[in-house]
Amino acid sequence: MMNEKYKSIGRSLLVGCAIFILLVCILLGIFGFVTYYRGMIDKYQGYIRDVLQLAMTEIDADDMQNCVSTKTKSEKFEETQAFLDRIKENFDIEFIYIIEPLNTNETDNVRNVMVGITAEERVIDYDYYSVELGSLTGEDYSAKVAGQYLEGMNKDGISYFTNKTEYGYDYTGITPIKNKAGKAIAVLGVDVSMAEIQSVFMRYLLMLGAVILVLAAAAVGIMYNWLQNRVIDPLKRLEETSVSFVESSRTAEHPNDLRIIDQNIKTGDEMESLSDSMMKMFADMKRYMSDLVTVTKEKERIGAELNVATNIQADMLPRIFPAFPEREEFEIYASMNPAKEVGGDFYDFFMLDDNHIGLVMADVSGKGIPAALFMVISKTLIKNRAMMGGGPAEILGFVNEQLCEGNAAEMFVTVWFAIIDVQTGKGMAANAGHEHPVLRHKDGAYELIEYRHSLAVAAFDGAVFKEHEFQLEPGDTIFVYTDGVPEATNANGELYGTERMLKALNNNLDLNVNQLLPAVRKDVDEFVGEAPQFDDLTMMGFYYKGPKSK
Repeated sequence: MMNEKYKSIGRSLLVGCAIFILLVCILLGIFGFVTYYRGMIDKYQGYIRDVLQLAMTEIDADDMQNCVSTKTKSEKFEETQAFLDRIKENFDIEFIYIIEPLNTNETDNVRNVMVGITAEERVIDYDYYSVELGSLTGEDYSAKVAGQYLEGMNKDGISYFTNKTEYGYDYTGITPIKNKAGKAIAVLGVDVSMAEIQSVFMRYLLMLGAVILVLAAAAVGIMYNWLQNRVIDPLKRLEETSVSFVESSRTAEHPNDLRIIDQNIKTGDEMESLSDSMMKMFADMKRYMSDLVTVTKEKERIGAELNVATNIQADMLPRIFPAFPEREEFEIYASMNPAKEVGGDFYDFFMLDDNHIGLVMADVSGKGIPAALFMVISKTLIKNRAMMGGGPAEILGFVNEQLCEGNAAEMFVTVWFAIIDVQTGKGMAANAGHEHPVLRHKDGAYELIEYRHSLAVAAFDGAVFKEHEFQLEPGDTIFVYTDGVPEATNANGELYGTERMLKALNNNLDLNVNQLLPAVRKDVDEFVGEAPQFDDLTMMGFYYKGPKSK
């Protein structure tokens, strides 16, 4: 069932069709009447023109001008009057007359000259139809009509206009009467009744209304029946399929339980194409939802395995601090925050013997599981080889050869590896393409220790690694890190940078290493803001207190 809050498409189409057909019929009716009206006007104009031209053949303008000025009727004037009377008698006109328009005042704006009268009119009411030569018309003509006469008098040819008076609705044609000097002295006018147009118009309206109702009813019925079979019924059936699919999606425990009702619509047009597309869409959705269930289960399995991998990787890194609570010579603290579930960064520290500690900070190329696997191998090789003895360069050389074997993925790892004698503070370090370490002497500031690096481990076979000596004094601190710290990026694409890192370190000179690293991480987070973390972020701090007291 269609939701009651929606309107019926059938009702909407029916109303729309009815309105459209009515508008079409009305427009056609208006067009027909306008065409008829224009034809009638052309007919009137032609008829009036013929009457005016005929009447002008018997008018002597100079004689008439003299008669008007003296208010005396001449013999010629009487002949013209008789001619106008015969025209009025024999032509289908309302009035034929000669007047002299004077002004556009409300009264006395026209002077009477002559009017044609039939014999019947003379018998019925001679005073009504006759005019007194030279008399003013008083209030017979409005200022508007007087203006029309005055305008026609000053123009050449015939002027036409409608004229609605107390005597009826007339169509008027006037032409100026000019003397030999070419001056208009009066106008000859003919009025034709437009009662025929009004009568025809009313009959036309009645007939048009009846035709519109019949045609509209027939057209609406035919169109609605067509729409019902080709549009409305197919849409209702498609709606039934959609509603059934949606309702089953709310109750189905598995995508295979979804109901798809194939309506088998065969209209041979876009509606059939729409039906086929909807059936295909529902089938694709059902298959997609089924695949999604499978993929979700697989993702949950992978997620669980990644959680295990995350825990395994975290357990491989020293996480218990203080790491060597029995040692008085140093303090050490480290942290690693992967960008993904597992990362490629790692750190390590281990006692090689009672007096020597090894420090490792490394960054594997790439991210995710491949980098984590390479990280496990690298970390294991470095520690195991370091426990066998040798300097940092020798150890990294051995690890390089081991990692290059079968390295089809061409991965590599940057490493900073140092061995420090905790009794003397003497150290030896090798830097295989890693970030420069930071050193702070007692009561001094943190500074980068820059020197030439070796190539990254596993970059190619036979790589030679260099090492250099350094001396720590009691109160000195070493800070090492991966590129995830200086290359942390905010939403504007700005890098955190080494300068900000050194500033953060030097703003916290009074903190010990287990407080210093969280302070740097906080400063990085404030800089990055809501931007996502793109790289692993790993740091380690080593504070040298001095030889063990005896």
